[in-house]
Amino acid sequence: MKLIDDDEKEISEINMTPFVDIVLVILIIFMATATFMVEGKIPVNLPKTNSAEKVSEKVKKIVVAIKQTGEVLINGKPVKNLQRAIKTFKDKNTLVLIQADKNVKFQKVISVIDTFRSNGFEKYAIQTEKEK
Repeated sequence: MKLIDDDEKEISEINMTPFVDIVLVILIIFMATATFMVEGKIPVNLPKTNSAEKVSEKVKKIVVAIKQTGEVLINGKPVKNLQRAIKTFKDKNTLVLIQADKNVKFQKVISVIDTFRSNGFEKYAIQTEKEK
């Protein structure tokens, strides 16, 4: 008769420690990236109005932010060549949502709209904040 040592016993349990470690790392990565994905985190001081309306989340849109410095961002990413960046969008029925800082020169806003219009985009909205 053969005696079985403790070293030769079959492992009948699953070690959960590596699984928990992986889940925690994924959770930390998710929490860190989720803060950057929240819409409206671009530092733009929007003009205030009494008649502000909310754009539906279901509407397909391109968010164009114009910072006080005149820097243009499309969907949160800085753009060096606006004309080239616009050509990457295929669906011309997409709403162009403009978030211009209230201190930006109006000519800059018009230039951005004109560039989109010359590329076939016809739907626009200018985002404002509702006065309190």
